[in-house]
Amino acid sequence: MKFKLVTVLTIVAFVFSSCGNGKKVETQSVKIPAKKEVKQEVEKVETPKDDLMLPTLDNKGIGPIKSLKLGEIDSKMVAKGKELYKANCTACHKFKKRFVGPLLNGITVRRSPEWIMNMILNPEEMSAKDPVAKALLAKYNAPMANQSLKEADARAILEYFRSRE
Repeated sequence: MKFKLVTVLTIVAFVFSSCGNGKKVETQSVKIPAKKEVKQEVEKVETPKDDLMLPTLDNKGIGPIKSLKLGEIDSKMVAKGKELYKANCTACHKFKKRFVGPLLNGITVRRSPEWIMNMILNPEEMSAKDPVAKALLAKYNAPMANQSLKEADARAILEYFRSRE
């Protein structure tokens, strides 16, 4: 019986000693003082270094949209806006990364609904006269193309953007 026990323990010891792919694992003991208060540092959130990422919700832009009242998100409009976005916007814009133009993730938090629609409907005048649009043009060095969309189309695209927030 002792022989079997010694044999089994020897095999188990061999198996455990052979694990680890030949890499040495270093351990370090740490002494923790008893009854000491632990202080936790809180990470400070910095404001974005890129001023173009800061909200400009009071800016309505330049174009036909002077005021817009938003309600609940309209799912039919979202579906239409998604199709229009895919057909007209994806060549330059993505939601999660910078592409030819600025990324669109968070656009409805950074820009007013009127500004977004005016930028879609009136990109030439916006890029020439609106301070945010001018700064975007300077940064990306690519003017936004006028897709000749109707106001209802721009509103549907805005609704799609709202649904993604």
